Amino acid sequence: MNIDSAERVIEEVLRKIKPSQDLRRKILELTNKIESNLRRELEKAGLEAEVRVEGSVAKDTWLSENPDIDIFVRFPLDFPKEKFRTVFLEIAKRATKGAKHIERFAEHPYLEAVVNSVRVNIVPCYASRPTEWKSATDRTPYHTDYVKKRLNEQLCDEIRLLKKFMQGIEVYGAEIKIGGFSGYLCELLTINYGNFIKVLEKFAEWKGKLVIDLENYYEDRETDLNLMFKEPLIVVDPVDESRNVAAAVQKKHLYEFIAAARTFLNKPSIKFFYPPKTVPLDKKKLIQKIGIRGTTLAFLKIGCIETVPDILWGQIYKSQRTLRKLFKQHMFKLIRDGVWSNEKDAIVMLFEFEHGTLPPLKKHLGPPIEKKADCEKFLLKHINSKERISGPYIEDNRWMVETKRKYSDVSKLLQEKLRDGGRNIGIAELVAKGIRREFRIYINEEIADYYASNPEFAEFLTDYLDGRPKWLR
Repeated sequence: MNIDSAERVIEEVLRKIKPSQDLRRKILELTNKIESNLRRELEKAGLEAEVRVEGSVAKDTWLSENPDIDIFVRFPLDFPKEKFRTVFLEIAKRATKGAKHIERFAEHPYLEAVVNSVRVNIVPCYASRPTEWKSATDRTPYHTDYVKKRLNEQLCDEIRLLKKFMQGIEVYGAEIKIGGFSGYLCELLTINYGNFIKVLEKFAEWKGKLVIDLENYYEDRETDLNLMFKEPLIVVDPVDESRNVAAAVQKKHLYEFIAAARTFLNKPSIKFFYPPKTVPLDKKKLIQKIGIRGTTLAFLKIGCIETVPDILWGQIYKSQRTLRKLFKQHMFKLIRDGVWSNEKDAIVMLFEFEHGTLPPLKKHLGPPIEKKADCEKFLLKHINSKERISGPYIEDNRWMVETKRKYSDVSKLLQEKLRDGGRNIGIAELVAKGIRREFRIYINEEIADYYASNPEFAEFLTDYLDGRPKWLR
């Protein structure tokens, strides 16, 4: 590793991401004000609950570019969960009066408020004890306490560097849309290895599996560990031995991080932290680029049902997997695919095939000749079938028959299978509703007009066609 070059990059990045004293004061003043407002509103409502600052602001691991504030309200165990949607949300809204409010939903509702251009998440949870959680968010105060006890100013900066690196290579965020590394995971990795560079060095030496158990819960219990966790990256939650903090990390993003770590260590560059902005191809170049590929790009544009992002993306990815299976079942060879949504009114699923049309004839494999009963059934089914084109005949000790292919055009396959929304083939409920609202198929350059009218989609498709991660460009 070029140490001098890496140090120069790190110094430059830290200057950008470490909060200034003025910004720190502004964020802390805003945090304290909302905390006080929440306590006052809880008292007015006659409710007893603990108000705590959590997340990166509480731990001082936040980035100056992303000063999100997380405030948790810890309710007694007997507080009815259904009141999170009513009583709690109203209290949170009153405490941030005048702000822009967005109701979010994870395991239960919480409020996102934009106050003075700063995003504030106000989240309810229970004052549960470890291993007796009533909701997933109950762990968060314990996470905060665990991390804060182990931090100093230098370690906070190292965590900032890792978070920004993860953001730059687009693997940061545990939400379903991304499926990447959470802030808490970045903190634990840095605490375990000591600094940003050592985290990269460890992952650059990837051997297929990595286990981090800071509290040694599974010391001399490797069998239990392997039974409990199946993921290649296992980071045992220090406050809950039954949880893998890295469980949400998609393998694709794990391997992208490993590759980026190796490349950065070999050739440090600020573009890993601040990648080049995608400049969409103009319409003419887009059409040329699609033509050069010589494949079939099928774009499925459907309506978007408004819901919280985690639910939306979960349903989009489920529907994407369903369609992959459909194409495989009908022998369309998929090269690559991708999905895009503005999370408001449009979803586009992109599937790229070696060929979008197939011969009308397909060869159907029958049973081996020694299986007498199976052979008789096969002959009875196919010898006078309307779908038969040729055969049955024997080839290499098996019966074969050549039949008409039911779907020889991928566009027609999609049109028919999605006519009713696609629920019968496994399309997720909300995506099926979106299909019934709006459903169009574009093949290759037919997408050009929509591309030209939608800059966000244009960036997505330009990135797809380039194919390289931004840090390799």
